Amino acid sequence: MRSLLPLLQTSAKNTNIRESFSFQHRPFSPLPKLQPTTSSSPPPPQPPSEGAFNPRFCNFIFEATTFDIDMGASGEKTGDEEEQQKETSKAASLDLNDYTVIREGEAEILMHAKNEVFYNKTQVNNRDMSIAVLRAFIAKRKLEHEAMLSKRMKAVAKVSDKPVDKTEAPVESISEAEKSNGRYEASEEASEHEPCSTSEKLVDNIEEKSRGGLKPPRVLEALSASGLRALRYAREVEGIGQVVALDNDKVSVEACQRNIKFNGSVACSKVESHLADARVYMLTHPKEFDVVDLDPYGSPSVFLDSAVQSVIDGGILMCTATDMAVLCGGNGEVCYSKYGSYPLRGKYCHEMALRILLASIESHANRYKRYIVPVLSVQMDFYVRVFVRVYTSASAMKNTPLKLSYVYQCTGCDSFHLQAIGRTVSKNTSVRYLPGFGPVVPQECSDCGKKYNMGGPIWSAPIHDQEWVTCILEDVKSMKVHYPAYDRISAVLTTISEELSDVPLFLSLHNLCATLKCTSPSAVIFRSAVINAGYRISGTHVNPLGLKTDAPMDVIWDIMRCWVKNHPVKAQPPDQAGSVILAKEPVLQANFARAVASLSKAQAKKVARFLPNPERHWGPKLRAGRQITSKHVSLLGVDAVNGASNHEEDSDEPAAKRKKAEDLTAS
Repeated sequence: MRSLLPLLQTSAKNTNIRESFSFQHRPFSPLPKLQPTTSSSPPPPQPPSEGAFNPRFCNFIFEATTFDIDMGASGEKTGDEEEQQKETSKAASLDLNDYTVIREGEAEILMHAKNEVFYNKTQVNNRDMSIAVLRAFIAKRKLEHEAMLSKRMKAVAKVSDKPVDKTEAPVESISEAEKSNGRYEASEEASEHEPCSTSEKLVDNIEEKSRGGLKPPRVLEALSASGLRALRYAREVEGIGQVVALDNDKVSVEACQRNIKFNGSVACSKVESHLADARVYMLTHPKEFDVVDLDPYGSPSVFLDSAVQSVIDGGILMCTATDMAVLCGGNGEVCYSKYGSYPLRGKYCHEMALRILLASIESHANRYKRYIVPVLSVQMDFYVRVFVRVYTSASAMKNTPLKLSYVYQCTGCDSFHLQAIGRTVSKNTSVRYLPGFGPVVPQECSDCGKKYNMGGPIWSAPIHDQEWVTCILEDVKSMKVHYPAYDRISAVLTTISEELSDVPLFLSLHNLCATLKCTSPSAVIFRSAVINAGYRISGTHVNPLGLKTDAPMDVIWDIMRCWVKNHPVKAQPPDQAGSVILAKEPVLQANFARAVASLSKAQAKKVARFLPNPERHWGPKLRAGRQITSKHVSLLGVDAVNGASNHEEDSDEPAAKRKKAEDLTAS
């Protein structure tokens, strides 16, 4: 291939190479389907797959060597041409054996065997969920635009229906000559029709804007790596506009540009890749993007300030955080320094992580008179992902203290209580914003007598918009062949659709029983007791054993006391939390008769809600650029480690470690 290049350049001195040689491969076109089909409908996308050889890859390599080479009429090389020749020679030096073609949805990428650019197969759930939300956002955006135009039309109609005031001053100033020659009559007729003509102009302007329609939404993927997410947005989301993919790593940008060309004309026309610091780029492009996607390797905290400024008013911000050890209380002081909240280590820690992230985004938005409205917040696999709309309003921003709360968690019995930061007092039409009342708990727990830990502040307002969730779920079900991770995301969305959206955090039935050292009632029996007591209860997508309820903790413990009376426990030391709780008589007499609503609709229909991982080692992967060695067997699996070691001819890894990996393979 290298030997052909000089010959091609010499023969095409005054002509474009693509026109001069008949044996040139065809230009890029949309990706062909991997499996032939006899039906007119496209075949369903396969889950992320890897292949060692792809004929299209050979076509891409050959075209890369001759991409837009034009020697010019004079035959003299300019600086740009020399730079272009370097790029083509670099493309010609690509080795087929160093790359693997990975397909996900309708996009394909070339991945280097040496882990040069980050890619995680597990994030297919994340990407599918993002595509589903993006489709719902485009549909919602269109409806909002039509509603706005309709409102304007009604306003213009009201203005045109108002009577026109006719003053006598102009009439007196008109001369008799003007009346006699007919100029007065003409001007009078014009003045009568002037309001109508003005209203007609306004209507025409509004109709013209509506005919022009909305501009396609612009999307910014701030941390693109291989560009797979941006490519899927461009190829799979109908009505998408420009997709800007950023990365501050030169190797990643080169890989992204290579993948854009590899995905054909659709990707080339919509996706562009830039080498830039995402923070600087977003700060220098304020309110320019309808969608901003943040999916960093670790914490997104350093990107939030610039991200909330880059989203247009009413746009959507998608944000992922993978530093779950920090967010879930493993390093509370680190979490406070990054997000401004202190986490607590309870069973609800993953939902608390979601609420800490939302509170942090709201805090950054408030600095610019903006606020957020969450539409979907998800905890899956090893990360949390939130989708929020960003609006600008100095008055609505004042409601932020009403959406934040501190959490008091008992160290003995895991009871928790929330204290709102702010409150409002209404008088006539005015509203005063005041600090919240407190404390909501005494120094010692009223149930077990132990001390409290305090965490927060967290987002205590709803973390989902149930209208959005229903719309997204319906869209996913209607287009399930287009989602490689359909089973997982539909199960998560189904569970979210049944959550109590106005109840922060949740209880763990097993934790309650562990405190009392008693046998656990079934979830149906416990749900029935809460419902029969007059309260609401639901599951949570975060934990299959978690229960959300608006019942206070004293009611929960009364139900458990009644359960223990029917199912006695062994005597425990009197100073333990469980003994102190059981020593009190229940105020509420629980009714354990099965309630009609004790099972959700999904449970009644036996719809799968919590699915196992599709394969082993389904979790986080190594940061790009790190050498894969045998010590990563538990994280990546034996096959991945051995596959990487085959490409490391001059590896410094000791032979003993390589032998250990081989032994694990044999076993």
